[in-house]
Amino acid sequence: MGDSRGFGIDVGGSGIKGCTVDLDTGALLDKRLRILTPEPSTPDAVAGVAAQIVEHFGWHGRLGVTLPCVVKNGVACTAANVDPGWIGTDAVAVLAKEIGEPVLVLNDADAAGIAEMRYGAGRDAPGVVVLLTFGTGIGSAVFSGGELVPNTELGHLQMDGRDAEDLAAASVKEDQGLSWREWTQRVSRYLRLLEDLVWPDLIIVGGGVSKQADRWLPMLDNRTAVVAAQLRNDAGIVGAALAAHPQPG
Repeated sequence: MGDSRGFGIDVGGSGIKGCTVDLDTGALLDKRLRILTPEPSTPDAVAGVAAQIVEHFGWHGRLGVTLPCVVKNGVACTAANVDPGWIGTDAVAVLAKEIGEPVLVLNDADAAGIAEMRYGAGRDAPGVVVLLTFGTGIGSAVFSGGELVPNTELGHLQMDGRDAEDLAAASVKEDQGLSWREWTQRVSRYLRLLEDLVWPDLIIVGGGVSKQADRWLPMLDNRTAVVAAQLRNDAGIVGAALAAHPQPG
């Protein structure tokens, strides 16, 4: 049997966190380390923090890193909540050079989805599953028959002539002082829009608001079953590690 450990780093707009992961169970094997995202969050600056985290755990070998970006063939094509200097950057090359280990880079919501499908709320779920992360924006990951359709950007679906995330992200609830009911009505409208396009069999909601799922999930008005993510804020780390070391079964 091979080593069932992996290592993942999750890069966010406010913090960069990483840890070793038990790939058999999806559990973190140590206390995760979180370092504030540097300002500005340029590729070189972020890579330096990622290297610090890897060195802290003494990890050697392949690892996964998430970015809040569309990532194609290792290149960042967009930049959400990180410095626009990431756009067009060979993220794999920059991170691997600084860390000194082979790196796989993927979108942050895709990583969270991979973790939830393997270890969490999407485990053994058939058909089309959509994971949505409600935070500063709305991230998405889509799976068909357990296979990821990478780099979906469903938070940018148009609602009232605007990006849906501008109206229904968790940050909007806070910024506008919306009640749970007011915000959930917006989320319901967004989910119905998404359902008409994708027709999912299950929707998994993550992000900080998933911790209070009992406050708002019962108020949703849409046709698809909606459940809270189970891995919470560890999902990105776990999914990054798993993507770098796919496990059989």
